[in-house]
Amino acid sequence: MQLREALDELPEAVFADLLESEDAYLLVVDLPGVTAETLEVTVACGRLQIEARKAKDVPREFRYLSEERALFLDVDLPLPPDATGADAEGSIDRGVLTLTLPKSDADGGRQVPVS
Repeated sequence: MQLREALDELPEAVFADLLESEDAYLLVVDLPGVTAETLEVTVACGRLQIEARKAKDVPREFRYLSEERALFLDVDLPLPPDATGADAEGSIDRGVLTLTLPKSDADGGRQVPVS
């Protein structure tokens, strides 16, 4: 499956699980430091686009000697042919994004609301 292979290509700091039921796919992605306000998820034309920005608060008296945590994540993943954006749902809690992508014959092409 293309989505499973694409998830293997994510940056090392991003962990993702893909689950499947008879009616939907469930994608769980660890995005530490990301909130609903700094996240945009779109499903269209058989693709899942995730754009995330991490918040970093650095005390003024400190400066970076090394910076390993990327501020931005922009991924474009292929969806299984039977997944759709219609009625897709998402939530993010403590930096863990959970997306439910219903199975369907048609691609609804829309932004996924994340709460």
